[in-house]
Amino acid sequence: MNQANNTQPLLMLDLEGVALTSEERDLLVHPAVGGVILFSRNYQDPLQVRDLVASMRALRPELLIAVDQEGGRVQRLREGFTRLPAMGTLGRRYQQDPGAGREAAELLGELMADEVRAVDIDISFAPVLDLDYGRSTVIGNRSFSDDVDVLITLADAFLDGMQRAGMCATGKHFPGHGHVQADSHLELPEDPRTLSEMAADLAPFRALAPRLDGIMPAHVRYPAMDTQPAGFSPYWLQKVLREELGFRGVIFSDDLTMAGAAAAGDYTQRAEAALNAGCDMVLVCNDRAGALAVLSWLEQQSLPKVVPASALRARPRRPMNPVRRQRACDLAEQLSGESA
Repeated sequence: MNQANNTQPLLMLDLEGVALTSEERDLLVHPAVGGVILFSRNYQDPLQVRDLVASMRALRPELLIAVDQEGGRVQRLREGFTRLPAMGTLGRRYQQDPGAGREAAELLGELMADEVRAVDIDISFAPVLDLDYGRSTVIGNRSFSDDVDVLITLADAFLDGMQRAGMCATGKHFPGHGHVQADSHLELPEDPRTLSEMAADLAPFRALAPRLDGIMPAHVRYPAMDTQPAGFSPYWLQKVLREELGFRGVIFSDDLTMAGAAAAGDYTQRAEAALNAGCDMVLVCNDRAGALAVLSWLEQQSLPKVVPASALRARPRRPMNPVRRQRACDLAEQLSGESA
């Protein structure tokens, strides 16, 4: 077994409830744990979640604490937070008035990040960079647009807002999840297109790679290029993402408990495949036994150094200007009504 100081913090896991259990306190000091992702079950109100985060920071100040706070149907923190619209509403706003659409994207990116940072959570896994082909129900209006140029423009503005609030950005789901109908939470989707046919899907990642701090690959198989799903594929993660797109940030696996990851084997085999393919941190959520199995496996390993996920720890918070904040809140309310 490796000594603790040789074990890299490569696992992001989840919590059971609104406060740490004694088991979770022990888990969080394990040297292989590098992050925690929060879900709706971990949230009651801003004060409670701030206390929960503080209890984690007291144990491991360097932990990366994350949440999915995209807007629309993917917003884990609700009570006491602004209701954020689905990003697809920004695409429609842009089509009506490009300047107003871009400004709205920047304001909402800053508002989302400001509110999440106010409770000391480091990152939201955002923005979604998948094109909306009208085929994928799991992506749908989580996408900014069905037009690649509009998507890049709006995602770029959303990044401006996030970074203004001191939050790092993670683009997903590389190299594109929007063209498949199947939901990778429930099965392994296959996208039969060739690389040249996927040029538009790759374009947002290519354009924004220099600005992104993290990227999350899709649990989707693209058999024209590789038999392995993207998150387990050295072709996609090393050849395309690292070498061709020049991405230098953190590669997060999507949740290894999703059905789309099952083709790689049991949880330790999934973690091994993801890390060997080029992931820097693996997520194991909603299955404590699976997370414990991965922790036990990581203790036994001597793995190459990865890009540390702790690099995405948020910068000191700069509270949003009150006038900008009010404009953003009014806009969020208006657009949320449109996406309801």
